[in-house]
Amino acid sequence: MSTIQTIKLGNQGLIVPNIGLGCMGMTQIAGMDIYGKADEKEAIATIHRSLELGGNFLDTADLYGPLHNERLIAKAIKGNRNAYTIATKFGYEIDDNEQLTWKFNGSKDYVKKAVERSLKNLGTDFIDLYYLHRLDPNTPIEETVGAMADLVKEGKVGYIGLSEVSSETIRKAHKIHPLTAVQTEYSLFERTVEESGILDTLNELQIGFVAYSPLGRGFISGDIKSPDDFPENDFRKAIPRFQGEQFQKNIELVNEIKKLADEKHITASQLALAWIASKNILAIPGTKRVKYVEQNIAAAQMVLTSDEINRLEKIIPLGTSTGARYDEANMAGIDQ
Repeated sequence: MSTIQTIKLGNQGLIVPNIGLGCMGMTQIAGMDIYGKADEKEAIATIHRSLELGGNFLDTADLYGPLHNERLIAKAIKGNRNAYTIATKFGYEIDDNEQLTWKFNGSKDYVKKAVERSLKNLGTDFIDLYYLHRLDPNTPIEETVGAMADLVKEGKVGYIGLSEVSSETIRKAHKIHPLTAVQTEYSLFERTVEESGILDTLNELQIGFVAYSPLGRGFISGDIKSPDDFPENDFRKAIPRFQGEQFQKNIELVNEIKKLADEKHITASQLALAWIASKNILAIPGTKRVKYVEQNIAAAQMVLTSDEINRLEKIIPLGTSTGARYDEANMAGIDQ
């Protein structure tokens, strides 16, 4: 085990490494590759290497696959469940044939159904952190969180959280049962949670913040030089941030980030992760490669000076337009 730093996630007692492992790309979603082809053997090796380095926080969801991602994690943690902290999510409705309906379902009955399925797929009797993946517009958040609170009382779930929700929803939910974490996209390219006041709300209520896509869906790595670099069925092709004139503007910003990273003799991705860690925010970069999980964990232990942080934030100041982070259909599913 390395000397990986830990942080408190919320104020309910959950302590985790200061960087997690996003597992979404380790399986397909509805037949589509996520960030390139996945290899199960390499994915499991990545989970095991992360643990060796002290990175025991895994983030998954029943959506991923659907269901296959949780089953892959079950294989990886078999015989060593207690060494890991497992977070999974529900809310994208999955029918009895294991197919996505692409509706959101946060009803009390579905919460119970979803958790039992996730427990079975993960091969465990306990989920450390259980999130609502997206707000169900047809179910009051109080009903959903009430049902999640019941899971805590029953010992099936340790802590609860929400994903992609507004300050108003956070406040309503937190009154029903204390939230441990809220998960939202956050990176140098995506700082809406700061601009909208969500981060202030979380700090006020002492709820942890978890940043997914902390590398701008791979943009910050610098590996993508042209829209043509994406595989044919890559979902990023539909995201405005990766299209046309906006793409070229963003590439210029990535090049500036890379200059600062080169000065420190680290990668642009490592610099971006060190920046998030400096804010005491938990990033969950996704990878399915041993090489990258090693780099990511090392990045979270790096210390940036206040001057380096200021220089980095001046490259992409708050309010900079970097393009929408989802297409219109998926943006409609975000509670703003």
